[in-house]
Amino acid sequence: MARSLVLSLTLSFLFIGMVSARDWNILNQFKGLKSTTTTTSQKGIATLKDPNLTGYCESWRINVELHNIRDFTVVPQECVWFVQKYMTSSQYEDDVERAVDEAILYLGKTCCEKKKCDGMDAWIFDIDDTLLSTIPYHKSNGCFGGEQLNTTKFEEWQSWGKAPAVPNMVKLFHEIRERGFKIFLVSSRKEYLRSATVENLIEAGYHGWSNLLLRSGEDEKKSVTQYKADLRTWLTSLGYKVWGVMGAQWNSFAGCPVPKRTFKLPNSIYYVA
Repeated sequence: MARSLVLSLTLSFLFIGMVSARDWNILNQFKGLKSTTTTTSQKGIATLKDPNLTGYCESWRINVELHNIRDFTVVPQECVWFVQKYMTSSQYEDDVERAVDEAILYLGKTCCEKKKCDGMDAWIFDIDDTLLSTIPYHKSNGCFGGEQLNTTKFEEWQSWGKAPAVPNMVKLFHEIRERGFKIFLVSSRKEYLRSATVENLIEAGYHGWSNLLLRSGEDEKKSVTQYKADLRTWLTSLGYKVWGVMGAQWNSFAGCPVPKRTFKLPNSIYYVA
């Protein structure tokens, strides 16, 4: 009987361990049902180092990219370290490269080639975290989505014109341009940042776009989604065929008219509607 009792207890503890490891839930952290190791970064951001936290944070990040998670104002504090790790990793660069490769494959299937384009074939790029990376800003400020974006501070950084190119995007930009597409840069940046943005783009290796469209005072009354949709409507009304749109936020694609193809670059640091 004693042996049976010991066996039963042993199996019970093993089962409990398996369940708690597989069915880990972030809510348990707040209920005190599972112990974790907590550390504090130099910037004061607390990070939980539970063995299963990586899986939870990867799931959160993936669901942001799938647009299942929307309208978040900050990255969950327990996942800030994970978002930072991903956005500064070679995996992020590999993911961008795969998106670029897919865009190039798609270009080969379009009817627009340099000899055939009629000058009305268009491609739209966003700027921040599509052509120009904001990762240096987040590195220097230590947030990576853990705090709401300080717009004043961020626009000051944009005005310096020091953002580097997003990996592999200069190659894609010129591949599209050389095929005869008219490139339109549609950004939620404010109009007063035009000179700094142009200089930054050229310094990063971009040139030859057809138009750079920034938000005027009147545009700032609209949501970013509506602003970008209205610009696509305007381009279509002029007779342009928008073959593709590339951006790091879902607001680049939402609304009508719907472009023929969209390419989303990874970015779970912030959400802009």
